Amino acid sequence: MLTAGSVVLVFALLALLVQRVVAGNRGKELVSAVRDGKEPLAPSFRHPVIWPHTESWPAQLRSIVEQGTVSPRDLIRRPVVINFWASWCIPCKREAPRLNASARQHRGQVVFLGVDVQDFTRDARRFLRRHHVNYVAVRARGDSTYSDYGLTGVPETYYLDTRGRIRAHSLGEVSRRELESGISQVVGQEP
Repeated sequence: MLTAGSVVLVFALLALLVQRVVAGNRGKELVSAVRDGKEPLAPSFRHPVIWPHTESWPAQLRSIVEQGTVSPRDLIRRPVVINFWASWCIPCKREAPRLNASARQHRGQVVFLGVDVQDFTRDARRFLRRHHVNYVAVRARGDSTYSDYGLTGVPETYYLDTRGRIRAHSLGEVSRRELESGISQVVGQEP
């Protein structure tokens, strides 16, 4: 009986390892596709809202936040900037004012969405409050979103066009110039 249980446990652990490797490869493939200009569809997720600030969001999308979760699929037909961050991340603190300024500048035209990863909700909310973030933030549960987007750390920023396709990717702390360049690649795209 103990041997059969051990065999089942070993196979379960092996299946988990295979699943992690496959998910990690999908993320690497996504980053490569973006780099090669292939405009892949953004991986879907649905995460709980931890910061329901819609000041910079178009009025038509504000009701989405009231549902308590947000997905990139909810934002189709709008250009989207997805910024992955964490409260403990020093470059995230430095780029926060740039993201706020850009969200304010593109208010109602570009949807900014913060995705908190590998963090505690309480610390994330403290970060958002301290930096006066003017757009919605969600908290990623588990590691699947991290893997699906091929993240190698935080911050990282993705720029989605109106069809939900990734047109650009910024690795690390985003500069004002890089942020505006990414936005210019997704604004004006037809749904």
